[in-house]
Amino acid sequence: MFFQVNQSEDTHTRMDSTNQRSQTEDVDLPCISLKCCVCNSFFSSKSCLNRHLRTHSNEKPFKCSWCDRSFSRKSDRDAHFRVHNNEKPFICSLCNKSFSRKSYLNTHFLVHGNEKVFRCDLCYQSFSWKSSLNRHLLLHSDKKPFNCTICDTSFSRKSYLDTHLHVHNNEKPFKCAICNKSFYTKSNLKTHLLVHSNEKLFKCSLCNKSFYTKSNLNVHLLVHSNVKLFKCSVCNMSFSHKSNLNSHLLVHNNEKPFKCGSCNKSFSRKSRLDTHSLVHNN
Repeated sequence: MFFQVNQSEDTHTRMDSTNQRSQTEDVDLPCISLKCCVCNSFFSSKSCLNRHLRTHSNEKPFKCSWCDRSFSRKSDRDAHFRVHNNEKPFICSLCNKSFSRKSYLNTHFLVHGNEKVFRCDLCYQSFSWKSSLNRHLLLHSDKKPFNCTICDTSFSRKSYLDTHLHVHNNEKPFKCAICNKSFYTKSNLKTHLLVHSNEKLFKCSLCNKSFYTKSNLNVHLLVHSNVKLFKCSVCNMSFSHKSNLNSHLLVHNNEKPFKCGSCNKSFSRKSRLDTHSLVHNN
């Protein structure tokens, strides 16, 4: 038996007289409570207790008729149905964006309030959603659970893998209407459009340097903080930027992918090739 009934006092004493009843009308009368014998939690109804017990038994009796997923609660199954039906009944009153669950809408409201309550303890970057923080933490942990089946490259996010697959298919579906240049992702196209407008909206408060994207500004801020998160596994040198680490690794691998078109001399970094090219220009 997973539950027991607790009744703290004899309920018949409440019916002794009309006077006694009138005196206790504003007092919370003792009621029956159901106790879980696994974790000692109390519940006001048997249905609530039964729902709770499924968390201990891992029972998921409510199955989705569209896919193989199962749920311990009918309400969760019903909410899941909306994913298949593309129903989003919960609408933000500020921007009219729709959501399949009320909890998603509540989380979305944090964006309008500009509240970023989830902070990374390693680099102090903040996020509006816990899911965004969890994805961000994969960058620090070096975990890359999403693997490309074509070239075995791994990624920390599924979206990165999806973008990477465009490379194998040579797909660049996002085209600039001004110069017809194409891009693998919509975000890359948006960043590119700023070049045409020459807008650098994101300014560093420490040195007034400006950037096209917030991500570039965030990377730049690491220079001021002297935080060097990217460590070489060969010699333990650390770098503020992952791109700098990648350039450094070419030294260990003796790779020189940047070749001079005039004399075929090769270099491990593009900056060194650019410096070398000045010799031919003079």
